[in-house]
Amino acid sequence: MSFMVPDWPLPPGVRAAQTTRSGGVSGAPYASMNLATHVGDDPAHVQTNRQRLHAALALPGEPLWLEQVHGIAVHLAAHENMPTHAPRADAAYTDQPGMVLAVLTADCLPVLFASRDGQEIAAAHAGWRGLLGGVLEASLSHFRALPADIIAWLGPAISQAAFEVGDEVRTAFMQHDLAAYSAFVPSPQSEHRAGHWQADLYSLARQRLAACGLQNVYGGELCSYSDSVNFYSYRREPTTGRMASLIWRA
Repeated sequence: MSFMVPDWPLPPGVRAAQTTRSGGVSGAPYASMNLATHVGDDPAHVQTNRQRLHAALALPGEPLWLEQVHGIAVHLAAHENMPTHAPRADAAYTDQPGMVLAVLTADCLPVLFASRDGQEIAAAHAGWRGLLGGVLEASLSHFRALPADIIAWLGPAISQAAFEVGDEVRTAFMQHDLAAYSAFVPSPQSEHRAGHWQADLYSLARQRLAACGLQNVYGGELCSYSDSVNFYSYRREPTTGRMASLIWRA
């Protein structure tokens, strides 16, 4: 299977990976490494893909798959409290080795976190609703490490050029922080679609993380919408698969 290794200075003992859409067994329109069970793909294909993922990355355990709902709930992952079904949450945190955290995306922004001492990790699914609601802040609230001692990686998401939103989205972000003004530019079709804007998820995430005190944020250059070879995109193809962003302590 095909996966990417995020380019960020992880501490010893912490690993991370970003899957692509290549190397699985799913057929069109999910071709081929779909890892989501909720998008209409054959469950047997998804299970095979997940098994391939486990083997290719030599994972220490099964990833903790979440039931993501565009909210801000954070699941606290622990070996002694393993769920029997996917927790309803959009982020997960752990300080235990052997726990594999994962979020699924196809345009929304995946964010991985690690403390510099390698003792704490988290993964968050941040579409615009989650960003606005505070899923990144909620994820960071569980860390014992100080913000200056936490690093973050922004995975593949829809880029500003491809992500048009309405006035209500821009207004909501600006009501939270006027600095969000810089993350929106008028839609090139604005003369025909008044009140529409191109939103920069990466910029909005960096603003939120900076406000929390994070000084070291990496990634933010991969567009899920424009790269149809490597990534799924819900806005490009409403019936499609999902990639996984994973982090774990060895």
